[in-house]
Amino acid sequence: MKVLLSGYHNPHFITITEYMENAIKALGHELIIFDDRQHIIPGRIRYRIKWFNQLDLEHINRRMLRLASEKKPDIAIVAGGHRITASTIKTLNANGIVTILWTIDAPINFQPILSVAPHYNHIFCQGSEAVELLGNKGIKGAHWLPVACDPNSHRPLELSNKEKKYYGHDIVFVGSYYPVRADLFEKLTEFDFDLWGPGWEQLPSKSALRDFLRGGQLKQEVWSRIYNASKIVLATHYQDPDNRFPVYQASPRIFEALACRCFVLVDRQKDVLSLFNDGEHLVGFDGIADLREKIKYYLRHPNERNKIATQGYREVLERHTFIHRINEMLSTINM
Repeated sequence: MKVLLSGYHNPHFITITEYMENAIKALGHELIIFDDRQHIIPGRIRYRIKWFNQLDLEHINRRMLRLASEKKPDIAIVAGGHRITASTIKTLNANGIVTILWTIDAPINFQPILSVAPHYNHIFCQGSEAVELLGNKGIKGAHWLPVACDPNSHRPLELSNKEKKYYGHDIVFVGSYYPVRADLFEKLTEFDFDLWGPGWEQLPSKSALRDFLRGGQLKQEVWSRIYNASKIVLATHYQDPDNRFPVYQASPRIFEALACRCFVLVDRQKDVLSLFNDGEHLVGFDGIADLREKIKYYLRHPNERNKIATQGYREVLERHTFIHRINEMLSTINM
């Protein structure tokens, strides 16, 4: 089968687009790649002048239709969906191409999705909250399809003693800065805690967390070493601070950390606990007091920690790879 995949290729690090591409090829399908962020107008201009942004989007959509006309795919999968217009989807449908939307971000700006989603033949959502949001707007039939891991990229590693010493700590968090996260992490400064990710330079100058910052945006080969070297991988999920919308989805880092055979300590995110068993594959926490107690407990009980990490590793490889996800998607639409 010929599959056209529209996604974003970040020039600085691998994204789920590449993992989806790898899975499609591994399943024996012919892959046609379309990068939907090859803009012709610089962002500083597009963001200031709405007309230029519209012109740029029209250019991207014309390119996608031209590619589809040349390659004649059987299906077109659009990851994200913010830059592909309803007109493009309707044209693909009219040409006999089965169109599939896979929403992959937290619903911070969901309005473009709401307007174009009804035109797709099939809709899949990374987070179950997106299924709810679409349903509340009368868009029925969306399927929950979380992201996953790529075992070729996310895996246990043999580290040198130098790497273990440099990257290894009791607790590690890799992710973006949000004030709510900072408030939580401020109460963990008594521990051997390492903090990596973009945006943390926004911390107040007097924040005690500044002593725990190690680096900004990381490539996959770096953060996978950090995970492999650390005793506890801490995972906390983004939530809208103004409570405008729910966020239930499981972060990609949950799957990736488990695939590195890490012990994961995670906030009780709805989708995470629908996919993995608390206390068997990972461990959930409620609030700072519970988090602190569980950190202390599992640092004192390495055998329990390692058992849960091993069980989580087996579970994610058996059920939660991108090959599983693409297979599920194609099975759902009977392709």
